[in-house]
Amino acid sequence: MVATSSTMIPIGTKAPSFELLNVTTQKTITIKQDERAGHVVAFVCNHCPFVIHLLEHFTEYFNQLESEKISVYLISSNNVEKYPADSPSKMRELAIDSGFRFPYLYDETQSVAKSYQAACTPDFFLYDQDLSLYYRGRYDESRPGNGFPVNGNDLKGAIDRLLSADQPPELQYPSMGCNIKWKPGNEPDYFKS
Repeated sequence: MVATSSTMIPIGTKAPSFELLNVTTQKTITIKQDERAGHVVAFVCNHCPFVIHLLEHFTEYFNQLESEKISVYLISSNNVEKYPADSPSKMRELAIDSGFRFPYLYDETQSVAKSYQAACTPDFFLYDQDLSLYYRGRYDESRPGNGFPVNGNDLKGAIDRLLSADQPPELQYPSMGCNIKWKPGNEPDYFKS
């Protein structure tokens, strides 16, 4: 695995639109401005140890958010030919086994990961009701083997501030995880540098 950090795009950037297949329902999902207070977009995959480390905690938390005022979209963009553990059928198994109540979306062309400038798994983005970027970066400071507990404090703190109509957190730390597994020749410019 190659440890890679978030690109940390500018706060206020508009969420790119997408239409992706939800592997559990086989329905197309889009991100859209609605009555919800915010939207979490998280780039993940099945096999990444950084994602596996957080999986149980973020599943419980994201299920809770879905019943409140925040939409959640998990997206996997990995090259499934080289990483079959991240295929849509395996994604569906993970979503069902883990009890996801939020969509797990397959980005086959990797165009959505590119439009969000996602670089690693996991990579978290929080958008406000108007789909303007409010937070990007890590879930918390825990990583496999570093001894810090998984608590989601960075993302949770940002969501609490958003729901309280506060300004975005001044300190935002990049996420760290496995690089997105780009298809040969499909690596975006921001990843190559």
